[in-house]
Amino acid sequence: MEFIELILINKLDGVILKYPHHDNVDGTVCITGHHLILSSRKEGVRELWLLHKNIDSIEKKETKVGGGIIQGGSLFLKCKDLRIFQLDICSTTELNLVAQTLENLSSIQDPILFYPFFYRHMHPIMENGYTLYSVEGEFTKVLATEEWRISRVNQHYTVCPAYPKGVVVPKVIDDETLAAAATFRQGGRFPVLSYRHNNGAVLLRAGQPLYGPKHRRCRPDEAILNTVVSAGMKGIIYDLRSSNAILQQQNKGGGSESAANYSQWKIYNRSMDEVDNQQQLLESFSKLIEACVDREISSDKWLSKLESSGWPEAVRNSLHTACIIAQHIHQKAEPVLIHGTRGEDATLLVCSLVQIILNPDCRTIRGLQALIERDWLQAGHPFGTRLRSGPYSASQARSAPTFPLFLDCVRQFLEQFPCSFEYRQCFLVTLFEHAYSSQFGTFLCDSDQERETRGVYDQTTSIWSWINQHDELTTYINPLYDPTPNVIWPSVAPMSYVIWEELYLRWLADQRTEEREEQYKIIRTREQHLRAQALQLRRELLDLANQYYAPSNK
Repeated sequence: MEFIELILINKLDGVILKYPHHDNVDGTVCITGHHLILSSRKEGVRELWLLHKNIDSIEKKETKVGGGIIQGGSLFLKCKDLRIFQLDICSTTELNLVAQTLENLSSIQDPILFYPFFYRHMHPIMENGYTLYSVEGEFTKVLATEEWRISRVNQHYTVCPAYPKGVVVPKVIDDETLAAAATFRQGGRFPVLSYRHNNGAVLLRAGQPLYGPKHRRCRPDEAILNTVVSAGMKGIIYDLRSSNAILQQQNKGGGSESAANYSQWKIYNRSMDEVDNQQQLLESFSKLIEACVDREISSDKWLSKLESSGWPEAVRNSLHTACIIAQHIHQKAEPVLIHGTRGEDATLLVCSLVQIILNPDCRTIRGLQALIERDWLQAGHPFGTRLRSGPYSASQARSAPTFPLFLDCVRQFLEQFPCSFEYRQCFLVTLFEHAYSSQFGTFLCDSDQERETRGVYDQTTSIWSWINQHDELTTYINPLYDPTPNVIWPSVAPMSYVIWEELYLRWLADQRTEEREEQYKIIRTREQHLRAQALQLRRELLDLANQYYAPSNK
């Protein structure tokens, strides 16, 4: 397919752009295969470059003049990054042509036709982000314990299409056992290591067991799990589904582990059905954004509308579940296995949040990049499918803002622990934007296998290659950062939730978060300087006192 077939009009003069907090712009629209570009001849007016993939919804409103005659109208472009643009076009024919062209181009589904395959980075790439976080490098300390190894049983993606080629598993378990266990887990997602804490306790993740109505048993799967349980101890399995959801899945051939077969494990369920239910989560996100843009509602009703969206509760539940699991690992040194149904949404979300709580490395810029690589991209979160729709469009099958939910949870950490994170909130906003639409290929496709097959690693640039450039990296560094090796426990009380206004409200109200951060930095620097002065004066005073009270030699 050629882009020319989809572009019914490529240039139009006299278009009026209306956009909150900006003056109206009278300019020319140009439509390319990947961008809508609006430019003005006036000096000082920046061009608008909008990726078609960023367009979530197109609404057309025709203008009626005297006698019911239609003369032009407006296009409302609602974007996945939450911006809303209004384009006023005076000709009805051209209005329809522009609308149809943008519908055609924003509906393209083949990743090969997306902008990252056509984008060429202007500056030299200092490091390849696609090879930056290898399984060998990320699990160096774990492999040094001699208890774990990297298995290449999935080298050709035949055991589990969603897993990467290399996964970390117990050293005493051979590849044949892994392959057998994969037949017992949803999607072939046999248990693999996600994280090893400094006390030796481990966090594993998997897909649901295919227990079914016939109560299947899989001794290889049991062997993998029992290997990580020390003598005299029991492991913990957390099934992230309600009892009803588990029963429904069992009737379909899935289910949960049998206590009789997994006697070395305690089995709990903690419902995160609102996360694994893609349609429900997307509706919740849509209601959140609807509440945010509603300017006619009173403050008390607004708060009620915000809470009734279900999004704040999804954030709190995610954080609370992560805290419970982190306690088992940190305080009791118990091994934990997490799974839901497919193991590609709530499972990855909770695994990631547990590591934010326990692992200080995940609170650094490169540490968060590595976490996203390990427990989202390489773990098979289907970014291409999940982020196909945003909050404004009609839901497409299996679309869901699971990754944006993760970013919102991390934002809650930043709110509660402003000095514990190397990155500031604008780093999370950047990840949100590029996950939906980008010139970089990192978040394309649904799995490592698909990215390799489609040539993403060879033909596109990684977002990490761009972010880690010095000039770019410095913009994301938190001026208040004070590294701490401690575990951090977020509050999950209802009043602790803070709406992420730097993202959800940024196009509706001026944001001064970064200005405040710089002011805090100045105050903090001044405080440190005064503390140092006070310490020096105390030392001088002590020296004078020692001299004055020193015994005389006479």
